[in-house]
Amino acid sequence: MANEAMEQYAAALKAGQRFYKNAVSHGRPPYPPVLDELTQGVPLVGQADLGLVNVPSELIAGTKTAGRVFALAGNFMPLLPMGSEFSAKWIALCDAHLGSEGIRDPIKCYEYYGRFYVQEGNKRASVLMSYDAPSIPATVTRLIPQYSDDESVRLYYEFMSFYALSRLYGVEFRRLGDYSRLQAALGFEPDHVWTEEERRRFASGFSFFKIAFAKCSPRNPGITAAEALLGWLDLYAFSSLRDLTAPQLYQQLDRIWPDIAAKAESAAIPVSTEPEIKGQSVLQRLRHVTHSDRIDIAFVYAFDPDTSAWTRAHDEGRRYLEQRMGERVRIRVEHAYNHEYFAAIERARENGADLIVATTPAMAADCRKAAALHPELKILCCALSKPYTGVRTYYTRNYETKFIAGVIAGIMAGESPIGYVAYSPIYGVPADINAFALGARATNPNAKILLRWSCTDGNAVQELTDRGVRVFSNRDIVRPDLTRSAMELGTYMIDSDGSRIPLATPTWEWGKLYELIVNSIFSGAWTDIERSRSTHYYWGMDSGVIDLHLGETLPPAVRALGTILKRDFAAGSMHPFRIEMHDQSGVLRWKGEESLSPEQIMKMDWLCDNVEGEIPSFDKILPMSRDTVRLLGVYAESLPPEKEAPQL
Repeated sequence: MANEAMEQYAAALKAGQRFYKNAVSHGRPPYPPVLDELTQGVPLVGQADLGLVNVPSELIAGTKTAGRVFALAGNFMPLLPMGSEFSAKWIALCDAHLGSEGIRDPIKCYEYYGRFYVQEGNKRASVLMSYDAPSIPATVTRLIPQYSDDESVRLYYEFMSFYALSRLYGVEFRRLGDYSRLQAALGFEPDHVWTEEERRRFASGFSFFKIAFAKCSPRNPGITAAEALLGWLDLYAFSSLRDLTAPQLYQQLDRIWPDIAAKAESAAIPVSTEPEIKGQSVLQRLRHVTHSDRIDIAFVYAFDPDTSAWTRAHDEGRRYLEQRMGERVRIRVEHAYNHEYFAAIERARENGADLIVATTPAMAADCRKAAALHPELKILCCALSKPYTGVRTYYTRNYETKFIAGVIAGIMAGESPIGYVAYSPIYGVPADINAFALGARATNPNAKILLRWSCTDGNAVQELTDRGVRVFSNRDIVRPDLTRSAMELGTYMIDSDGSRIPLATPTWEWGKLYELIVNSIFSGAWTDIERSRSTHYYWGMDSGVIDLHLGETLPPAVRALGTILKRDFAAGSMHPFRIEMHDQSGVLRWKGEESLSPEQIMKMDWLCDNVEGEIPSFDKILPMSRDTVRLLGVYAESLPPEKEAPQL
């Protein structure tokens, strides 16, 4: 075995020399980093004895001291020539490793920020790593940095908390909160301490998962295997790994990889702010589509149109589409009143649907699952800024109508405060509030907006009335007709006799939106966008899919002003956020030299300085609204994750 040990040293020496030359040629350090040098001047608060740990070889980063650092390349392979004292000791250890006794003594090392630095046993580690040992037994001491608001320090403290529960290394995240999300995704309570059996099952499944991950990761080298696993767990149960082959798992991961990459890299999603019509104007395209095949469309409803104004508006859009497209479309409706959205989508697909139209934001996650399983499906989901591979989301730029309504409210309120009742703190709602507040200020410099929420306890309208409010912006109507019950919706004024006078009410024309999107499929504009890129349709008054109904009893001059503003928005020449804006704390949020981007508008999570009120915290949200806020809330990413069903 001595000859074999010498041959192994020769091979390891070549590997070390290759690493050294490559590092030098690229301007990188060729030797292992030294922990004593890394921590020099760094405030440490103490040490923790972790005992005997099977250290993943890939996490052995360097040495504790600089003593023998020049004997090793950065990959822990030797650099000293055959015949040196170092080589003789290395070969002797290798000979022992190949013999019946093996290398028994654990190495001794320090752990710092999830990496290991060898204090005793550099040659032992080098020998074992030359044989690609997945892990090396070591007695480990952790160095603990002083806590600070630095994101890397906070992330390391989150890891230490996770390690205290799981006793696992090699699970690496780069985003705050992901360790808690993994704990929840595996079906554990936040403080659950893993059993040895749970550790074993996870380690086995994670090792298998990393085989598929290795095939995908070259596309986005910075993504960690744990980040990919967390994205995969959004759709699949960890326990299903037992029943998958490596090719099947790779296929699953490959389909959702763009989602994983976008989430891990916090990439902005492409936003379509006007209809995607290829080469010609919108009207030309509607008259001269280039494809004659029929499209089979399934609308999925979460609520009964007879009882839900929201679903009724989309159902009217469906009927409009049928009338406009005739035999070129075949449309059916799938009901998911019991919230079994995925089952409804599957039924639609089995019945031949080419395009799925999911009409509520709550369906987004199930749309994503269907897209991963059936990449040939075209899927639309009515949600604001929820990017998923293979799923296109759509919504309207409500803030445009809110600005005009605010302009009118500012005039009609005079010196009285203006009430605003928002429904829930989800994407886009703060932008609507701020647009309304800016509009009111444009015609009434002293306008004060009193903000309340319908998703919290209390009678918002009564509370505002008691504060002297006469002009309200309440929940929006979804139909253009103003029935008696609709008088409490939109922007209205309470007359001296207590009656409600409609001032301005946003209305939606979903049928026009559906017509434009279906024609984009016929024309080929849909397929011009890569399936791996999520797209959000964020259309405004210039596309005709949203409008503002002006009150019939408005003073003529006010009505004329509203009409002019409607015309300007429809022409695309009006931009309400191209103005200097300060938040409630007086902080300058925007200089106004240019317009906010669509993503900045959608994800706005602050309120203008003339708004009195706050965005409610999650614990103040009524139970009936929490699912939507958890999915689309402006602070959804910071919410503690919900525990899934047990996975291990």
